[in-house]
Amino acid sequence: MNRFLLAAAIVSTASLALADDASYMNSGAVLPTTLPFSELVKADDTLYLSGQIGNVPGTLDLAEGGIAAESEQVMENIKTSLEAHGYSLSNLVKCTVMLADIGEWAAFNEVYAGYFEEGRYPARAAFGANGLALGARVEVDCIGTAD
Repeated sequence: MNRFLLAAAIVSTASLALADDASYMNSGAVLPTTLPFSELVKADDTLYLSGQIGNVPGTLDLAEGGIAAESEQVMENIKTSLEAHGYSLSNLVKCTVMLADIGEWAAFNEVYAGYFEEGRYPARAAFGANGLALGARVEVDCIGTAD
């Protein structure tokens, strides 16, 4: 039991130190900087990109045209957010995809695949979700490396 408590204390202390050294970034290039989250957080050499939806940059309006248009805009928003902070899609190592209708998985994949070099796709999970922000059809969050 004492080893467990010691391990928990070490992990907790390390997490606090990491959070103090993290960089919290908001470019305003996609979403207003007044929203209660950071667009990108860099902790050590790890990048955490907040979930992006298919909103037209500078607005909270979704791209018109259904899953294909929203998927294209999501990927453009991810690219824009990364580039605003000096990174690119090639920095991504893991993405999580949330779809309002998991039946649209194939349509999302058609768009998504075009944003990466073939054979160098980030690891990924996808699942159906109910109630995405602003009624979006798709949301994607990502983890990357700063190298």
